[in-house]
Amino acid sequence: MTEVISVRFRGGCKNYYFAPGDRQIKMGDQVVVETAQGPEFATCTEGNHEVEDSAIVRPLSNVVRMATENDRHTVEYNRKRESEAFDVCEKKIQDHGLDMKLVNVSFSFEGTKIIFYFTADGRVDFRELVRDLAGVFRARIELRQIGVRDEAKMIGGLGICGRPFCCSQFLDSFLPVSIKMAKTQNLSLNPAKISGTCGRLMCCLKYEQNAYEDAMKRMPKAESFVQTPDGPGNVRSVNLLRETVKVSLDSAPEPQKTYHNCEIRVLRNGKGSREGIEIPRERPERYVEEREEEDILQFVSSEPLMSMGKLEDLPSRERITPPQDGERRSSSRRRHRGGKSGSTVKKPAVQGAAPEKNQQPHPVKPKAPAKPQPPKGDRPAGEKPRAEKSEGGQAVRRPHHRGGRRRGGGGGGQGQGGGVSGE
Repeated sequence: MTEVISVRFRGGCKNYYFAPGDRQIKMGDQVVVETAQGPEFATCTEGNHEVEDSAIVRPLSNVVRMATENDRHTVEYNRKRESEAFDVCEKKIQDHGLDMKLVNVSFSFEGTKIIFYFTADGRVDFRELVRDLAGVFRARIELRQIGVRDEAKMIGGLGICGRPFCCSQFLDSFLPVSIKMAKTQNLSLNPAKISGTCGRLMCCLKYEQNAYEDAMKRMPKAESFVQTPDGPGNVRSVNLLRETVKVSLDSAPEPQKTYHNCEIRVLRNGKGSREGIEIPRERPERYVEEREEEDILQFVSSEPLMSMGKLEDLPSRERITPPQDGERRSSSRRRHRGGKSGSTVKKPAVQGAAPEKNQQPHPVKPKAPAKPQPPKGDRPAGEKPRAEKSEGGQAVRRPHHRGGRRRGGGGGGQGQGGGVSGE
């Protein structure tokens, strides 16, 4: 066992082992380590720990020192120079007329080496470009051609799932992905749906491939001859994730029934003839899915809601006193046809309750008796209604309502469409 620390360089997802020496380094600390290209600035991803000797590539490089403020300023200065070098290199590429696309520029920690990453369809003769760049920056120049996957890893972005690219987040290396994985997972073979932003097959196809391959070993193939609890039949489709199959029974081909994998017994796996296959009399048992019992809270009470707690503890909207005998229960809010009403609904008085402070008793006016309405008679068209005399000698005009609810008892009061006039 060897004590090491794991570090990660800028723009990379792969961890490298270095010997910490006598230092105790924690995760997140910034260090300067010795590499084959010279000193480099890195970030610790795992502190002092021990690993097997077989996992280490000898000789093991050492940690030079803990990063200081001057080291951080040097890194920031190199970042600014990288953006300037990117613009200069693009201009030089256009001047030479080279068919290449510049992707990224990386400065070494000491600034003595500059690496230009580019993509191209084929081989590019960039010898003249290297000479021009070396004369401008006075440093060692290296042009490195990369693929479209490496380009997506350096630039980054969002995939069709809405999350950042896996290659730019945690993948330390690219895994081989084939179209056979999409067929095994019953995915659409449309290239637009199974390809990533880089134009290659999505790396996430590799994640669940082992689970699908394990399920395929337990599940029957399509067109297999199986025995079910309802009789023999042929398998029409297989769902690997749910481990269910759709079977067309011999007794009732339509509609197809769905069975769990444990409910069927395979008599012939795959296509073929039924000759010589003995159908067993015993049928498999049905699969019963175990469900956890849900506790259902039943609330049963014979008491009314208002008597279940103190009236003062209830919210303001629930402080409704029960109506007295013989009184009409009024709603807490009334519908008004025109505009907003500035009046508030008063609480009905409770017998035996003390009046509130600064509140005067409101006198109740007696309801006036309804006046009798004159009988309805036929009159010619265009003739105005005539006033009829009542027993008191006053002329009473028949009330005319334009619509809505009637106000008052019988139209004897002054209201909309009615009035009292004298001859």
